Amino acid sequence: MSDTDNPNVIRSKIWREEPEPDNAFATRAAFCRGYDVYGEMLGQSRWVDMLFMLFQNEAPTTVQADLLETLAVALANPGPRDASVHAAMCGGVCGSTAASSLMAALAVGAGQLSGGREVFMSMEGWVECDTDLDAWRKRLAGLDAIPGSIWPAPDHPPGFDPHGVGTATSVKQTLACLARYGAGYRLPWLQQNLTGLEAASGCPLALSGVAAAAFTDLGFAPEQGEMLHLLLRLPGAAAHALEQRPLGYKNFPFGTVELEGEIAEESA
Repeated sequence: MSDTDNPNVIRSKIWREEPEPDNAFATRAAFCRGYDVYGEMLGQSRWVDMLFMLFQNEAPTTVQADLLETLAVALANPGPRDASVHAAMCGGVCGSTAASSLMAALAVGAGQLSGGREVFMSMEGWVECDTDLDAWRKRLAGLDAIPGSIWPAPDHPPGFDPHGVGTATSVKQTLACLARYGAGYRLPWLQQNLTGLEAASGCPLALSGVAAAAFTDLGFAPEQGEMLHLLLRLPGAAAHALEQRPLGYKNFPFGTVELEGEIAEESA
């Protein structure tokens, strides 16, 4: 009987397991893209090596792993003012479960404003325009909603900050750092053509735009970049949710709203 005909074989190009001889449900060996995870990778590989291999068909080069690790540091904590982290904090301060707080962060951080979907659309721009500045100008002039899609038309150019005036220092620092790795040509091109792109979009570059260029340079597809962006931003959401849990809502780090009139009376 071939593996294709065997109902007990899990078919995956990513992962293969060999069971213990005395327990079919216990793993004797596990292989990611052909690499022995517990026999060879453990103690030798970094977390970003495993992360890269789960999404790509091969192990990363040293430069690719370094770039992904640096990007992960930049994305790890969007900060309390970010909507996704704020959502997790609200869950934490209300005593919600860990999973609930993280799901709140994922739900709020999945959209078209600094979220996973914005990274997806920005990466689609790299697929469509690559390093053609005129093509970028046309794309940044406006995107329409896709017929039948659950997503509305974006209200700002993906990868750019609709509320910004100038490029944030943190964004410029991240772009400069990532571009130095030389893992691809898009990050350096983005740095060199930043002024023209920002003029075409009417907005300064956002960190989501830097992340999109980095994910594309690493060889990820837009769907993969969207998923990774959601994943890599969770550590900060988790930490801030835990920080708020024992403090109570009266010590929440954002200002309270004073209720007046009939609403205050009803709430009393």
